[in-house]
Amino acid sequence: MIFARDKSQMCNNLLQYAHVYAWGREHGRKVISMRFSYKYQYFYICHTSLTGFGWYLFAKYMSAIGLLPTASFKHADCDREALERKMLRHRHIVVSGWNVRFYDLFLKYRSEICDLFTLDVQYTDPVKAKMQQAEESSSVIHHPSSINPHPSSIRLGVHIRRGDYAQWKDGIYCYSDEVYARHINRFAQQHPDEDIHVYLSTNDAQVTEEHYQQLCPQVHIHHLRGSAPEDLFMLSECDFLIGPPSTFSLVAAMYRDLPLYRMDSADETQMLPDAFKSFDFWFRRII
Repeated sequence: MIFARDKSQMCNNLLQYAHVYAWGREHGRKVISMRFSYKYQYFYICHTSLTGFGWYLFAKYMSAIGLLPTASFKHADCDREALERKMLRHRHIVVSGWNVRFYDLFLKYRSEICDLFTLDVQYTDPVKAKMQQAEESSSVIHHPSSINPHPSSIRLGVHIRRGDYAQWKDGIYCYSDEVYARHINRFAQQHPDEDIHVYLSTNDAQVTEEHYQQLCPQVHIHHLRGSAPEDLFMLSECDFLIGPPSTFSLVAAMYRDLPLYRMDSADETQMLPDAFKSFDFWFRRII
């Protein structure tokens, strides 16, 4: 039995566990998520028999007293080959650390990983209804003569990350509303014949739909103010995603391999159409 352990936020935990799960799947080993045994109870995996608080307590205290060995991928320069040999040598082991990486195996078992992290319907159904209502309402307001004035429409998910990003890497990715608005407007310029619905996801309570609508008059702005799992699902239902380096938008892209533009700088002119890349591209380039 392999117990995957980490300390971080939801989508970091998801990706870290998924790497370990993929390795275990390849080697015929059961893998238990210690983190999802008691936290982030939004996903299918949280209701499975191998994901429970009892398993978490068992692994935590058995490792604490030295009866369970640990393979720690804590440091970026860790000896991954030696740690993998340790995982193979011990039938029962705790695997911890953000730097555990089995990219090819992750992609091999990606569909299973997506199934394990399917969000519960109590989070997805309300979001689906709100998105449909938002689009129908904005069509009536902006185009009263027709519900479908354009041949097609696009959903653009925008991840506005503030909060902890004010300090992370000295705040270089904590962008202003104006920076995000310039990116939204550039996207609109690149899709002149589309009806664009922009969905904002943010951890900043000061962000308002009205302000962004003023900054981006050519698109429909929607701010559903959802919880973390609701926003994750909302972004996954979009057609394109933009946002700063973050595992939150990366995981949202994972489910349907959405085109994602990562805002590595505030310069919107770098957002060319071919700069939108698939999940597996950004997945190997996590900052």
